[in-house]
Amino acid sequence: MFIQTESTPNPNTLKFLPGRDVAGEGALYDFPDAAAAARSPLAAEIFAVDGVARVFFGVDFVAVTKSAGEWQHLKPAILGAIMEHFQMGRPLVNASGAEAAKTDAELSEDDEDIVEQIIELIETRVRPAVAQDGGDIVFRSFDSQTGTVYLNMRGACSGCPSSTATLKGGIEKMLMHYIPEVTAVQAI
Repeated sequence: MFIQTESTPNPNTLKFLPGRDVAGEGALYDFPDAAAAARSPLAAEIFAVDGVARVFFGVDFVAVTKSAGEWQHLKPAILGAIMEHFQMGRPLVNASGAEAAKTDAELSEDDEDIVEQIIELIETRVRPAVAQDGGDIVFRSFDSQTGTVYLNMRGACSGCPSSTATLKGGIEKMLMHYIPEVTAVQAI
């Protein structure tokens, strides 16, 4: 098995490409800390490497964010964990570890139409682009009173120095252009 690596716009995040599906279509997993990784054998193994701060599973990649250390020292151990996981055929996430993203807000019929438009734009235009950089952006809610869209930044996008520019300069302008009710975008 040959695993490629790619840098991302976030200098603390490296993208590992094992040449096969990781999370598969429609399923993405973000582990912001070792406690959250307990539900995934692979994430737990990666967090066992000293200096790992976050693990994100995309469709066909693993994005790892470091808190300390140099990539030249961390990379061999992470590569070993990924390779062993796939060679042993272990599950990516334990059966009880699946979770769905949801919003808690009650929406009026007008807001439902706006939210559908927001989600469609994020799904078709934003997520594919940020996935190439090892990250993900997920819709969380829309406040119709203020016109604010709240998004969750995951993987390489979380804590990335250029994520604010992407959020404000790209996503916010696009949503405001297509959906006049949107006045701002904020990360949560």
